[in-house]
Amino acid sequence: MSTSDVVIIGAGIVGAACADALARSGLSVRVIDARIGGATAAGMGHLVLMDDNPAELALSQASLAQWQALRPALQREAPDAAYTASGTLWVAANDAEMHEAERKHARLQALGVVCDLLDAAQLSRTEPLLAPQLCGALRVPGDAIVYAPNAAAWLLRRHGARIQVTQARAVRIDADGVHLADGSRLSAGATVLAAGLHAAALCPGLPLRAKKGQLAITDRYPGWLRHQVVELGYIHSAHHSEGTSVAFNLQPRPTGQLLIGSSRAFDTQDRQIDNALLARMLRRALRYAPALAQCNIIRTWAGFRAATPDGLPLIGAHPRLERLWLAVGHEGLGVTAAPATGKLIAAQITGSVPCIDPAPYAPTRLEWAA
Repeated sequence: MSTSDVVIIGAGIVGAACADALARSGLSVRVIDARIGGATAAGMGHLVLMDDNPAELALSQASLAQWQALRPALQREAPDAAYTASGTLWVAANDAEMHEAERKHARLQALGVVCDLLDAAQLSRTEPLLAPQLCGALRVPGDAIVYAPNAAAWLLRRHGARIQVTQARAVRIDADGVHLADGSRLSAGATVLAAGLHAAALCPGLPLRAKKGQLAITDRYPGWLRHQVVELGYIHSAHHSEGTSVAFNLQPRPTGQLLIGSSRAFDTQDRQIDNALLARMLRRALRYAPALAQCNIIRTWAGFRAATPDGLPLIGAHPRLERLWLAVGHEGLGVTAAPATGKLIAAQITGSVPCIDPAPYAPTRLEWAA
């Protein structure tokens, strides 16, 4: 049996952010990870302000402030994390979406978020890659992109021996601690479950569903795109609760490659590419950026988001198992929301003042299976 103040299951970006926040609170942390792959390695790595509802806005805004505070050290100590202040263009395909861009602009400005509106001509000059018939866009310059696996690795090593990371597979959590596949047990004052979709196997009744997503990346085309570009319909697509959907999301990587998304399909964990859905996603991308037809796609892959019934993550104490804390269910916002999630978990474990109201993310808000 090994002891530490906190055991964290999951070394993805959310688990790493929890470890970072707990270590900064003065606690010793042991992180275990089975290295079987999760959403951190499969996602786009966007750091984007989302305002679909007040709780999502609070979590993403608090996290982005922390990412921006981390930026100098991250760029200095982990350049391979590829933190890039790309900003986001929320593009409007028609007049109705342009009106939504205007409403979003007003909401964000009222919150003190720097943003501006671009008309069709300004958008075309800003990003010539995009289709000329688009009506305009809302630009949010404070958004960014990051290569999440390397950012997570940096968060786990920046506190030295205070955070210890072990490759191990948890098979059970109970009042005695975390039981591992090799028969050993880890005991701690608190356990944080941050294993994404894999958390469901360790936590019976956990209200999570799999949302499969597919991405494609091109060869290198330096200078073709400067901003992350997202269609305004993305928010509606991202919160579909049934069926499949696609939305246009195009991201410039520091390598000069273009990352193309996105798709969603429920209740499957088949890693095989759904070619029909991929074709839908790429056709949609061509509507917004016809020049992509000239690009060579060199790789496609699939990953799985862990989604809750109401679209908000579970951050807080398990409703029944004492000393177990949950940091799961972020769906597509895990990279953005990781720092604030970590601070919320650390505040609740240590009894300190939380950075934002934790109530909207409390696991007790949802019904759990018996």
